[in-house]
Amino acid sequence: MSNALAIAGVTAVLRDRLNDGLVNHNVSGVLGSTVTVSVLPPDRVVPVDGTESSQLNLFLYRVTPNTGWRNEDLPAHDAAGRQRLTNPPLALDLHYLISAYSGGDLHAEILLGYAMQLMHEFPVITRAMIRTALTPSPDVGLDLPPALRALADCGLADQVEQLRITPQFLNPEEMSKLWTATQSNYRPTAAYQVSVVLIAASRATRPTLPVLTRGEVDPLSGRERGVVVTPSLIPPLPTIEAVVPADNQPVVRLGETVTLEGHYLDGGSREVALHNEHASVDELLPASGPSSAEQMDFVIPAARADDFPVGIYDVTARLVRPGEVEARQTNRLACIVAPNITNLPQAVARDGSGDAHITIDFTPTLRPGQTASLLLGQHEIMPESFVAPTATLEFIVENAAAGAPLARLRIDGIDSPVVDRSTTPPTFFDHRVTIT
Repeated sequence: MSNALAIAGVTAVLRDRLNDGLVNHNVSGVLGSTVTVSVLPPDRVVPVDGTESSQLNLFLYRVTPNTGWRNEDLPAHDAAGRQRLTNPPLALDLHYLISAYSGGDLHAEILLGYAMQLMHEFPVITRAMIRTALTPSPDVGLDLPPALRALADCGLADQVEQLRITPQFLNPEEMSKLWTATQSNYRPTAAYQVSVVLIAASRATRPTLPVLTRGEVDPLSGRERGVVVTPSLIPPLPTIEAVVPADNQPVVRLGETVTLEGHYLDGGSREVALHNEHASVDELLPASGPSSAEQMDFVIPAARADDFPVGIYDVTARLVRPGEVEARQTNRLACIVAPNITNLPQAVARDGSGDAHITIDFTPTLRPGQTASLLLGQHEIMPESFVAPTATLEFIVENAAAGAPLARLRIDGIDSPVVDRSTTPPTFFDHRVTIT
């Protein structure tokens, strides 16, 4: 594949082909004057003094996505966003204008005729042409500007697709718009498309190993088993379909049993993987309870409150299926680890200024960078200054009104549970702060 220098490389190759063609056909002798090839915007070709020399100008006026390659995937990363998986190319078509300039009679027409003949005779830019144009000889290489020397490493000669030149016929309206946009006077012009330039990054990707077999070998036919068709809507793979916290809560609290519901979850070496990219948590917990095909239980130990901060976790089950020796891993689902207040209910007396000082103990530990607030009834109170990590926060309610409002602790937008959903109908926990 080519790199970001490929666009400039194509322009340089085309200019080199036009220069060589003019020399080989002795166009300077035909016109009786020196002929050059420039790659300038049309408004900069003619000098300010108005003197117009005989020359061809190659102008890249448009770049479009290639229709044949545009269905290629975009660059892909893994779920964590760290490892690059693929480097699909950026496929482009380049659109050029070749214009003839001269102050002599018929000179512009002669120049344009030779240029169009060259484009017609060489509709494919070969790899040899590219290497010849972009790799200068040692005696002149050091005299070239740095930009031209850099084009030797554009990779244009090594890309998968060869470059093809196709004439384009612009109607008077399109041509008029182009020359109006360039704010210059019209000159005899022909339009061409060069396709396709493939620009790809050279970043390292994660390679995959080759497939060794397609299943077990049938002893009778001697063929590999291949794909097994199962007449069921349930795939024969361990899969989790739901993460169910204890007591029908929508969130997980430390020390409580969490149930993974699904199918084919029975086997040996059962464990649960919890992953939180933001908090850099990647932990394995043993499954609890008897082996069951429909569910797997696990508990986040309350004693490890420092290791599992409040947040959203990816949950994956791992196990060895009966009759197999290799461990299998299920799909991933999300669960929310919420804060849990451990010192409610409590009673607080207002001080002489009418303020209530409330101390909240909770799990898991609040880490540096996390935000916390206390929801007291319909009011949100920010904590006093603290040093993280901590499992205790101080709150001051100014001019507090007497009463017993419900209290919730909010960390990073996740609230501690306040509703007992194990009852019918649901009721509130006695998580109240009685202010007297």
